[in-house]
Amino acid sequence: MSALVPLLVTLPLLGAAVALIAGRHRKTQVVVSIVTLSVVLVISAVLLWAVDTNDQAIAVSVGGWPIPFGIVLYVDRLAAILVLISALVLLAVLLFSVGQGAADGDDDTPVSIFHPTYLILAAGIFNAFIAGDLFNLYVGFEILLVASYVLITLGSTESRIRAGVVYIVVSLVSSILFLAAIAMIYGALGTVNMVQISQRMMELPQETQFVLHVMLLLAFSIKAAVFPLSFWLPDSYPTAPAPVTAVFAGLLTKVGVYAMIRTETELFLDNDVNLLLLIVALATMIVGVLGALAQAELKRILSFTLVSHVGYMVFGLAIATPAAIGATIYYMVHHIVVQTTLFLAVGLIERRAGSTSILRVKGLMRAAPIIAVLYFIPAVNLGGLPPFSGFIGKFALFDAAAEVGTPIMMVLIVAGIVTSLLTLYALMRAWNLAFWREEDDSAETEERISYLGAAPAAAVETERRVIPRIMTAATAGMVAVTVALTIFAGPLYAVCERIGAALLQPVTISQLEGEVDQ
Repeated sequence: MSALVPLLVTLPLLGAAVALIAGRHRKTQVVVSIVTLSVVLVISAVLLWAVDTNDQAIAVSVGGWPIPFGIVLYVDRLAAILVLISALVLLAVLLFSVGQGAADGDDDTPVSIFHPTYLILAAGIFNAFIAGDLFNLYVGFEILLVASYVLITLGSTESRIRAGVVYIVVSLVSSILFLAAIAMIYGALGTVNMVQISQRMMELPQETQFVLHVMLLLAFSIKAAVFPLSFWLPDSYPTAPAPVTAVFAGLLTKVGVYAMIRTETELFLDNDVNLLLLIVALATMIVGVLGALAQAELKRILSFTLVSHVGYMVFGLAIATPAAIGATIYYMVHHIVVQTTLFLAVGLIERRAGSTSILRVKGLMRAAPIIAVLYFIPAVNLGGLPPFSGFIGKFALFDAAAEVGTPIMMVLIVAGIVTSLLTLYALMRAWNLAFWREEDDSAETEERISYLGAAPAAAVETERRVIPRIMTAATAGMVAVTVALTIFAGPLYAVCERIGAALLQPVTISQLEGEVDQ
């Protein structure tokens, strides 16, 4: 079983090389990309079954080097479930992009560049999730950075280049902080292996531990778009092509959240910064959703809701109980799927209506009822209406916070409920204006929403384009997955509970050496 672990990274890299060589053969690139991600999806499902059934993680020392000199790839329940859901999302978005590329050619997403870069992005995501040491995690982040910069600037329009520059500068600041922290940790402890760091960290003075802790949190918070380090996201993501935006929104910030979870539960379990995290979570939720209410463009609305819902994950992490960590993992899985699905649905709206501005789009309920359904289901799910997975995840977080019962926990519960209601309001306002409003609606409706006229991108129009069936099918498939998260919430949440319990029981170096296959 351990032989499957390196394939999670090597297969996408090999696929990227083949796709690059076949740059002039679009069909070959498409087949290579789909087959690669499909195989990774199957492998990750097998690994999740194996580690959950055997109740033991799988570790592989690359090249047979002994710990801590070699690169250790580590797959526990958390890594396996995130690789599985990431592969599923990447495959669905790839199918969406195949339809877009077939319809538009190279106008928006140059296919010869897109497929190799997309697979490299996938390799970076998978590598980050299964990294057993901080430096390999850093390598995963850098692979992500290079690939995401290429993807965010596809088409080379002025707005995309500008957004890409902001994105790359912010990401480089995060990378510098992360690399500096790694250097300091290695200098102080003589290792970058996360299990060894967790055992040796208590040997350092409290002040040194705090500095290292804050540096890592800052680096990961930038990548996770935690307030006030989230300023770059709403202007960067909406400018990219629809498939790229969907992947970025669903996955890239979650890699930062994942790194925060590993840091807090493994490296600094005995160092309490939970009060700081609770305050940051509160600010992230409220500021993000208030930003969404002030937007008139659907991609920007979703970008701000993305920021606010990262606050829920930081909230669950800061509660720091097994139940809360389990609820956080479940909410991460939910949010990856639902947020990606909403961005795909908005991509369909943009093609059908020629705009994503809720001031300009009208009458889609009659014109495109299928798109109406594909938007509505994930929207109410993200808003937290029962019985959907968004409600289940939020209720589990609130329940874990209520068990702690401190005043600040009560404040966060109220803030979470308010954020959820405001999210639902923002998404349903967009639904009402874009789908229910008719072309001949009265001037009174226009006057009620006139305050949004000065919002960024409120008047932007694009060309109306045909929607290939594969794009609709890919979005519908993702909607089906969002529903499945609710239908199968019981077994999925049980796995997440086991993840939460295991994360708060750190692995020892002897256990890791026993799990390592050289």
